Amino acid sequence: MFSLYRKIITKGKSISMLRLIIPMIFVTALLFPLSSSAAESFRVPILLYHRFGATVADGMTTTTPVFEAQMKYLHDNGYKVIPLRQLVDHYRGKASAPGPKSVVIVEDDAHKSVYSDMLPIIKKYRYPVTIFAYPSAISNAKYAMTWDQLRELTKTGLFDIQSHTYWHPNFKKERKKLSPVALDLLVKTQLNKSKARLETELGTKVDMLAWPFGIYDDYLINRANESGYRATFTIERRHATSTDSLMKLPRYLLVNADSGKAFAQLLEGNAVKRNVAY
Repeated sequence: MFSLYRKIITKGKSISMLRLIIPMIFVTALLFPLSSSAAESFRVPILLYHRFGATVADGMTTTTPVFEAQMKYLHDNGYKVIPLRQLVDHYRGKASAPGPKSVVIVEDDAHKSVYSDMLPIIKKYRYPVTIFAYPSAISNAKYAMTWDQLRELTKTGLFDIQSHTYWHPNFKKERKKLSPVALDLLVKTQLNKSKARLETELGTKVDMLAWPFGIYDDYLINRANESGYRATFTIERRHATSTDSLMKLPRYLLVNADSGKAFAQLLEGNAVKRNVAY
């Protein structure tokens, strides 16, 4: 384009031709910014945990020694754990793209082992974590944390508490047994009540949602948008990339077998395929 511009000048072509070519140069620069396209491209693994403990109590338990080894691996191999909020803000045009070897850590369900087992390790490495909680279980179910424990986590500055609906329904099953009107009421209640309760109890902003069982569709996404959620998350086992939709970002559901070499492969984008009973 610029060589053509020079030829026109040297050959004394008409001013009208210059007026045609010069705007084309600027439009081309705007549409195809060579350096920025590469800078915006990224691949970030979002690591999803559920429970911790000394032994594998179920398919979604990561033993505490395995979790600590994973966190040490991130530290020793130059990975940077960034807040989930930072990644979401980039998709929304409010933050720069995550750098190379960026990783996000999240947890679903606000299990009591987050407080007893995960917290000390997170404090050691000062890694940010986002917890997706469903309020009906908090200070109620034996397996869940209390509101006071969640408040303590938020005060560390390392934990952000977001929504996992109000009581973790299976929307696929509910759709089969409810009328469209009843289903719509259930969905709106699950999304709105969870958001309101978390914000009231914790005094924080809730605008991110993890879909229970990873179940979502366009209807659910639209309802989430209407309820004020700006990002929602699935359990697709792959990296989040610059081409993903902010309303269906993938996460790796980790199991205890994702340790050692398997954990390293996962971070590189070569995760072992697993069928996890959610």
